[in-house]
Amino acid sequence: MYGLEQWLKIGMYPLVDPMQIAVTIPDEVVAQAQELGVPVEVYVQNLIEQARPNSSGSQSRSARQIEDFLIAMAEGSEKLPLLPTSGFGRETFYEDRR
Repeated sequence: MYGLEQWLKIGMYPLVDPMQIAVTIPDEVVAQAQELGVPVEVYVQNLIEQARPNSSGSQSRSARQIEDFLIAMAEGSEKLPLLPTSGFGRETFYEDRR
């Protein structure tokens, strides 16, 4: 298990001491780490980081991408029939439960 000094050497800055969990690492993962010439622990940590969703990574959408998505969803909506808003009151959703 890595101590704080080892985490700092590889550029990781844990807020707390890492938990100790016993895991069995598949042989394929060990082989991939060896091919790259990195310690298995570092390789696995990198895989975990890549799989973890984050708000600042490449998985996040820009405001422009969101706007483009909404515009694309609205395309053709002008052809939809206009419905009276009275049909969408709370009472109309629950009429059959009376």
